Amino acid sequence: MSENALRDLNTIPATERNSESSSMPCLTKPSVDNADENSEDWQKKNNGSSRVSPHVNGNQAVTINSGVETGIGIAEIEYIESENLNDLDDIDSCLKNLLAGLDSKDWIAVCDALNNVRCLSLFHKEAMLDMLGDIITLVAKSLKNPRSALCKTAIMTSADIFFAYNDLIIDSLDPLLVQLLLKASQDKRFVCEAAEKALVAMTTWISPMLLLPKLQPNLKHKNPRIRAKASMCFSRSVPRLGVEGIKTYGIDKLIQVAASQLSDQLPESREAARTLLIELQNVYEKIHEHVPSTTVSEHPEMGSWENFCHSKLSPLSAQAVLRVTSIAREGLVS
Repeated sequence: MSENALRDLNTIPATERNSESSSMPCLTKPSVDNADENSEDWQKKNNGSSRVSPHVNGNQAVTINSGVETGIGIAEIEYIESENLNDLDDIDSCLKNLLAGLDSKDWIAVCDALNNVRCLSLFHKEAMLDMLGDIITLVAKSLKNPRSALCKTAIMTSADIFFAYNDLIIDSLDPLLVQLLLKASQDKRFVCEAAEKALVAMTTWISPMLLLPKLQPNLKHKNPRIRAKASMCFSRSVPRLGVEGIKTYGIDKLIQVAASQLSDQLPESREAARTLLIELQNVYEKIHEHVPSTTVSEHPEMGSWENFCHSKLSPLSAQAVLRVTSIAREGLVS
């Protein structure tokens, strides 16, 4: 699936790569990002074009520029922040047509349906529970779409779903997760930033005990940029377990995961691993600060952090982990 997603990214039309702005806050207006690359050409192309901006469901307007690929115009969607979304007027009609809208061949209709999903998630989340699995499947489909405006709207929809439904989506998370990791690792800034925000929402609103097993396979993904984003999510989720949660999950499992990321190709992965190891060291020392000496003599791995690392890791990995955590400790002391 990740190979198909990467192939999708490489097929983005050149006209779209410059058409959307990362800074548009609410209703639709003409994009300005392409002005950074070729302002004069962009202005010449758009001079004299007519624009119509009808409101859609009270939340979104669509701008039509005349004289474009479709013969009707090129529609530029402006992105609505969650706090600016309004409730829908006709909930029943929206629910009835929601799946058809999400699966439409008209990308503007899909964007409209995605924004309806966002509104329903925030204002009427119980109403979508029965169809949530199907909705998430179609949102993931939009995440794969090479059209940037549609992709970003789907990313923002994912973030609102995480916020509204929390652990209820865990069984449907995998297709969303892979695509968000992929979008967060691409070069198109405004899509990347939206995906990063969605991943933060995911690690904030989904229980780490459920999320970590979903993230772990992606730490070994063949795409190093996906590994890096997964490492950052993993490192961000572990502290949310708390001391007791880390004990339950298994500090030995977590240290092995973190140690494996220390030698990863990208610096983001290595930095996430270092952050996680420092957290694990602090938790380990809290857990074992009152362990009786007799217990330590019988179980040396329950003594110092150094002994624990050597008991759970290969010599080279233990040395690397201890080097990272000792440097961090020295920095705190100094």
